[in-house]
Amino acid sequence: METESRLSLADAFVSITDPRQAKKTRHNLVEVLVVAVNGVLAGADTFVEIEAWANEKLDWFRQYLKLEHGIPSHDTLGRLFGLIRPDEFEAAFRRWVGSVLPALGPDAVVAIDGKTSRRSGKVDATALHLVSAFAAGAGLVLGQTATAAKSNEITAIPLLLQTLALEGCIVTIDAMGTQTQIAQTIRSCQADYVLAVKENHPTLADSLHDFFASFSAAPDKTPYSFFESIEKDHGRIEQRRCFAFDQLDCLYKPDQWPDLQSFVVIEAQRTIRGKTSVEHRYYISSLPADAPRIGSAIRQHWAVENRLHWCMDVAFADDQMRLRTGYAAHNLAVLKHITMNLIRLDPVPRKGGIKVRRLIAATSDNYRAHLFGLV
Repeated sequence: METESRLSLADAFVSITDPRQAKKTRHNLVEVLVVAVNGVLAGADTFVEIEAWANEKLDWFRQYLKLEHGIPSHDTLGRLFGLIRPDEFEAAFRRWVGSVLPALGPDAVVAIDGKTSRRSGKVDATALHLVSAFAAGAGLVLGQTATAAKSNEITAIPLLLQTLALEGCIVTIDAMGTQTQIAQTIRSCQADYVLAVKENHPTLADSLHDFFASFSAAPDKTPYSFFESIEKDHGRIEQRRCFAFDQLDCLYKPDQWPDLQSFVVIEAQRTIRGKTSVEHRYYISSLPADAPRIGSAIRQHWAVENRLHWCMDVAFADDQMRLRTGYAAHNLAVLKHITMNLIRLDPVPRKGGIKVRRLIAATSDNYRAHLFGLV
């Protein structure tokens, strides 16, 4: 991924259309967005908290912003974020990320997955479901798009992929995204895919299961690539064996998958408190049958769960977000993605996770200004 010249967040926000009537506008849109980002960076998770914290820091803000009418109220923040078009906010986000993210090297894993903000729904509307693209190695969100429900990820994922620069990357998606159209979109972006196969493709899954059963009975008769890893942590021992094959004729309709080159079986054996269980997971890929390479990509995919979705819930209280007016929930979720990226882009090594960094940002003007790029 090639980066643009470095772009500040404030400059990226200029491209967002102000949805308010000009005669009734008291607060500059870009200034409001800068205040909101810094509020979330400092630990605020709601508009009430952003207003309260920002009022305490008004003198600091006025070193960089005019804020002629002070800090907007939480009601004003809620109305404004409910009106801002999320597609424009997402586009500004992607433009900024593209300018600040170091180039993604060959085989960089981009994991695609969705998350529901569970309390953002109401009687006549579903909760926000956001599909995100996550650079596993860098730990950064590359982009996101909303869907009406989890089942709509199939149509949302191609639209998201087309907005990203993915040349040379490996795109990993769970079984929901294992669709021929999505595979074709990935290849059109000059990237490779690793797609999970589960019950939503029963015939394909059965052919993979039958092949591996036959292989396990006589492994010496079939050429394959193999990789094994062992992890020990918190009383759990997990042994993962990765088998990669290129015998595509054994699969159900392999020709429907663009540039399909291999399929993979992950055999995971877990031992917890003396009890052992074995699980098999299946994948198809446009990569050659190289077990270490594909196995690494599959393992990195879980970063989207551990370093994005889990952090959104634990560090940003995303599942507690109760915004239900217009686009407010969607735009605040993007705001939290911006904050997460700002923290992880900090080049200075620091102890503690995201919650600790937000605590430091709440108390240290220098740290906050450094992360936001004001100094």
